[in-house]
Amino acid sequence: MLDIAEELHRWVEQGRTFAVATVVAVGGSAPRQPGAALAVDSEGTAIGSVSGGCVEGAVYDLCVQALEDGRTVVETFGYSDEDAFAVGLTCGGIIDILVTPVRGGVFPAALAAAATGEAAALARIVGGPDELMGRALLVRPDGSYEGKLGGHPELDRTAAGEARAMLDAGRTGTVEIGEDGSRCGQPLTLLVESSVPAPRMIVFGAIDFAAALVRVGKFLGYHVTVCDARPVFATPARFPEADEIVVDWPHRYLASTEVDARTVLCVLTHDAKFDVPLLRAALRLPVAYIGAMGSRRTHEDRNERLREVGVTELELARLRSPIGLDLGARTPEETALSIGAEIVANRRGGSGLSLTGAHTPIHHDVPRAPDGRIGSVA
Repeated sequence: MLDIAEELHRWVEQGRTFAVATVVAVGGSAPRQPGAALAVDSEGTAIGSVSGGCVEGAVYDLCVQALEDGRTVVETFGYSDEDAFAVGLTCGGIIDILVTPVRGGVFPAALAAAATGEAAALARIVGGPDELMGRALLVRPDGSYEGKLGGHPELDRTAAGEARAMLDAGRTGTVEIGEDGSRCGQPLTLLVESSVPAPRMIVFGAIDFAAALVRVGKFLGYHVTVCDARPVFATPARFPEADEIVVDWPHRYLASTEVDARTVLCVLTHDAKFDVPLLRAALRLPVAYIGAMGSRRTHEDRNERLREVGVTELELARLRSPIGLDLGARTPEETALSIGAEIVANRRGGSGLSLTGAHTPIHHDVPRAPDGRIGSVA
């Protein structure tokens, strides 16, 4: 639902009545993940998507019905073996959709927070007794919350704690708790949607390849900063699509700015006087991705220089260099595409191989440790 918050916030401000269908669970090769939503207002206007087109018509009708009867329902859609053109996911996946009319409660505040870039989590009951379905809490980063899920006093506190943990990690997904707020008793399933500021991409080196990478970064949803120590190159005229342009030595700027486990750092300077102090600092930060441009000879020389200043082999193993996937790229735009593809593969746990004949899942996420490495996260 929060993925279309900006449009829905406008609907709230305009006084529109609407219903929202939200993906709450997926199985197999489903095209959209939990949190994806489609909304329909009382005039029949629709925004968003829950399946990329497979079941949109049927979900639209469910939203219209919810507006008429005021009921919250969960509907399952999957592939129809009897009729491939029946209402179902022809990709073979299964999705559960929560359809609920939006009439006050915490929803306007949640939509306002998401639309303005404020960190917040919306926790809704998507599995449990019928009378509790769709009830919601709005949870803030400091742990405070609005709304009420059920009758037991511990339920809201437990749900808020779970939602806050997912908000801290910037995650959207489901969690199970007991109806009385414990891990025992009648289970409830919560869908927690996290709204967090856009992740950061910091591009070091104001070169022509950086201009193309800025466009790719914006397309992927990053807040993009370009940093270069040379004021003649780091200008708004050369990087009109960047969110921020910084004239400073790269390592000095990195030491002064905030990064987190979603931040990606792209080092395009391929100049040792910039690269070595920058990468020495970067490889010790808990960021998602660190890539550096340069030939294989540059890569080997840079690694030796980094070892000489105390960078360990374990730290060097985090460096993606030469940066990007092997697409045979030559132009700045093609190179930027290869870098963007590697960032997505690193984020989602993809192999980077062609899907043709690969026999690997099309849609998959791999948990990551705080330093960005693939692995289980406690």
